[in-house]
Amino acid sequence: MSTVVFASQIRCACSSPSSSSLILVNTQIRNPTSLLRLSLSASFSSFLNSRGLRNPPLRLSRARRLARMAHTVAHATLGLTKPNVIEAPQIAFSAKEIDVAEWKGDILAVAVSEKDMAKGENSQFENSILRKLDTQLGGLLAEASAEEDFTGKSGQSTVLRLPGLGFRRIGLIGLGQCTPNTASYKGLGEAVAAAAKAARASSAAIVFASSDNVPSDSKLHTASAIASGTILGVYEDNRYKSESKKPSLKSVDIIGLGEGPDLEQKLKFATDVCSGVIFGRELVNSPANVLTPGVLAEEVLKVASTYDDVLTAKILDADQCKDLKMGSYLGVAAASSNPPHFIHICYKPPKGEVKTKLAIVGKGLTFDSGGYNIKTGAGCLIELMKFDMGGSAAAFGALKAIAQIKPPGVEVHFIVAACENMISGTGMRPGDILTASNGKTIEVNNTDAEGRLTLADALVYACNQGVEKVVDLATLTGACIVALGPSIAGVFSPSDDLVKEIYAASEVTGEKFWRMPMEESYWESMKSGVADMVNTGGRQGGAITASLFLKQFVDEKVQWLHIDMAGPVWSEKKRTATGFGVATLVQWVLKNSSS
Repeated sequence: MSTVVFASQIRCACSSPSSSSLILVNTQIRNPTSLLRLSLSASFSSFLNSRGLRNPPLRLSRARRLARMAHTVAHATLGLTKPNVIEAPQIAFSAKEIDVAEWKGDILAVAVSEKDMAKGENSQFENSILRKLDTQLGGLLAEASAEEDFTGKSGQSTVLRLPGLGFRRIGLIGLGQCTPNTASYKGLGEAVAAAAKAARASSAAIVFASSDNVPSDSKLHTASAIASGTILGVYEDNRYKSESKKPSLKSVDIIGLGEGPDLEQKLKFATDVCSGVIFGRELVNSPANVLTPGVLAEEVLKVASTYDDVLTAKILDADQCKDLKMGSYLGVAAASSNPPHFIHICYKPPKGEVKTKLAIVGKGLTFDSGGYNIKTGAGCLIELMKFDMGGSAAAFGALKAIAQIKPPGVEVHFIVAACENMISGTGMRPGDILTASNGKTIEVNNTDAEGRLTLADALVYACNQGVEKVVDLATLTGACIVALGPSIAGVFSPSDDLVKEIYAASEVTGEKFWRMPMEESYWESMKSGVADMVNTGGRQGGAITASLFLKQFVDEKVQWLHIDMAGPVWSEKKRTATGFGVATLVQWVLKNSSS
């Protein structure tokens, strides 16, 4: 009994924000769990010393055993919930130029526009591919499309079972008027994934009824977008469900868009990016009783260890952050029994000269209660505040993809000040004054405007890495959701060039961004009578004043852009994370590389 109590006391000591839970880490340490145990041993020794005990050599093994027990207790989560291990979709994509009527497999998906569905005399299709397939099927395709009132509109689909033929099913997927864009091609892949899941198909092929639907200069991009839509459409995050089905789709042939090494490489690129998007989704979907700041650090260390040829990792504990004078960040973290973890992962290409240095900073609040300004009332979304680390999920999702793609000529620093915003006697109070690492003082007039306080020190740290450009992402304000709705992220920056770079990247990925003004006159509402600034202004223009606050912590010599992704981080319709931002960040890094 006394041992159990003692272990729980050790846990409390090791969980305090001032204790050492992780020291300097690099990816040469292959086992993050061993590292955490080692750190807890150090915390245990500190605990004994603080009680006037001197842990003699003969008792060292017992101390280590108890420290390991404390480690076990620390990882036992509220509710005893542990995520199941599920397999990410493993789909082999191939680009082929074959007669579509001769393809053999489970489901042949034909992408059709409204124009393709036109019929001539005798109700025959005017489109050559549809006419050939319909002839092979004895007119069944034309008959079924008429009965189902399928006209090729966007979002329409119909699937027919065809026993005895080379393909067991054929599906028509509507493209609408078919204005070529990334979203429509991803939607095609998602529709094929849905049809494959419904049919439990293991193989599929995708072909466009008309080459007019795909411009000749965008075939590589089209194939990549289709592959992305298919992978993300197949994937389901069932880690927290008692029962789940494994994805059945194993292979997809993309017919008629060409073939060769360039196309195969593009399909591999899509797979790499999707692995990052899935990682980002899983981080956001994980509840706060599972994904603590320490577990977030541990998950990222696993990625760093896997790709240690290009990634190095540094995790700072509360004491190290105190040494760096991160008073703004530590003020937010002070109330939680889960200690803060300041995460810094650096990507360097495996060979060649580094010509550009970038930083990606993500907001990492694994849970936000609002603090003493607690979130209350309808629409406060407190039950969804696990997604308040969506900015860090986007950053780390991009990290995983970039580590696989290995773009040359660019160094990227991924920085997250991870913590929780909770309520306790040790927490910051309204009216407190915090001092950030650049020396600026902040009067806290609202503890629920905490994300910008953590980002303040993270941005100062990022600028000190010698980078030329910084992009930060955060689920920062409800005001941005009110302004732009649930699917568009707000972009704030004094740099026109950097905005153009993000826009160019988003045109490739299909993610939606809208530039918002940084009206300097609004800064008046952010002035304090007793400190350099307050942490939030009035209700009007809340997203703008938040960006103006962040600007105070960015070096003037560094190009900086802020993305408020409070809306698109979460799909209310699907009740799950979207992985927003990952793909655009990857494209932005590639545009700054020498590839």
